Amino acid sequence: MRFSEEVGIDLGTANVIVYIKGKGIVLQEPSVVAVDDETDEILAVGEEAKEMLGRTPANIVAVRPLRDGVISDYDITERMLKHFIKKTCGNSKFFRPRIMVCVPSGVTEVEKRAVREAATQAGGKSVYLMEEPIAAAIGAGMDISGSEGKMIMDMGGGTTDIAVISLGGIVSSASVKTAGDKFDEAIVKYMRKKHKLYIGERTAEDLKKGIGAAAKRQEDVSQICSGRDLVTGLPRDIEVTSSEMLEALEEPLQIICDAVHQVLEKTPPELSADISASGLTITGGCGLLWGIDERVKQRTGLEVRIAPDPLNCVAKGTGMALDDIDLVEKAEINRRKRTFI
Repeated sequence: MRFSEEVGIDLGTANVIVYIKGKGIVLQEPSVVAVDDETDEILAVGEEAKEMLGRTPANIVAVRPLRDGVISDYDITERMLKHFIKKTCGNSKFFRPRIMVCVPSGVTEVEKRAVREAATQAGGKSVYLMEEPIAAAIGAGMDISGSEGKMIMDMGGGTTDIAVISLGGIVSSASVKTAGDKFDEAIVKYMRKKHKLYIGERTAEDLKKGIGAAAKRQEDVSQICSGRDLVTGLPRDIEVTSSEMLEALEEPLQIICDAVHQVLEKTPPELSADISASGLTITGGCGLLWGIDERVKQRTGLEVRIAPDPLNCVAKGTGMALDDIDLVEKAEINRRKRTFI
C-alpha cells in the first residue's frame, strides 16, 4: 500500500478534520477523548468519545484536550493526533508524513511550539503551521494573492478569527476566544437563570443547532429541551423558542461583532474601499448559525456571505496549500533563520 506523504490537519477545539493530498478530506471527528482515570488508558476517541460526554462513571473521563483554540492537555492531544494519523494513514513505522496544522491567528509562540511538538511526536516528519484565516480564505475559494483586500471571519469552536488579507498575508486581524463553545455556555447559563433548568453542553449544542439564532426570525420556531429542575431535582421538559435563543446568545454575538468592528478600524483606507466593495466572508461551523450573516451586516453595513461548506473551509485550504508545501518549507526555514539572527 502506498501512503501519501503530505497531510493537512484542522486541529479544532470542536472537531479534527484531516486532509490527505490526493484523497481530500478523509476524517472529520469531534476533538474528544475518553480516558480511564485509573489506568490512563484511552478508551475511545472522536465520535464514540463524544457520546460519552456527561454520561461516564467515576473512573472514566471524557475530555476535550483543546480549549479556546489552543492545547490545554498536551499529552491527550498528542495521543489523539496519533490515533487520527494512524486511522487515516495506516500503521507503518516507516511512514512519517509532512504535516501542516492550522492554528488561530492570535496564538503565542509558546502555543505554536506546543502544537508543532504534539504533531511531531504523533508521527510527523516535519510540521508546518498555517494561520486559520489564510487557510479558511483559500478553502472558501478567495483569491488572496492579489493586492485587493479581502476580509474573512472564521468562526470555530474555540475562537473566532477575523482578518483582512492582501498579497497573501494578513494586514489586520483579531482573534477572540468567543465562538461555538461560548455559545453553548451562554445557553446553559440562560436556561439556569430563565427556566431554573440545568442542561449539559450536548443539550445546549442541540438547541444551538436546532433553533439558535443570531437575528430575529420572521416566524418563531421551538424545540423541546430536557434537563434537571434546579428546584425539585427532578427531570423536566420545556419548550424553548428561537427568540429565547437569540436572547441567550446576545452577549457572545456582541463580542464577535465588536471584534469585526475593531479590525475594520485598523484596516488601511485603501483596503477598506476594497472590502466595502467585496464584503466579508464567513467560514467555520458557527457560520451555520441562523442569521449570523444578517447580524454582522446590521453592525458593519458590509455585504456578508456564508462560504460554501463553511465547516470544512480551513481543512480544504490546508489541503490546497499542501500543493505548495515545498514553498512553505522554504519560508519556514527562512523564518527560523530570521528568528535566530
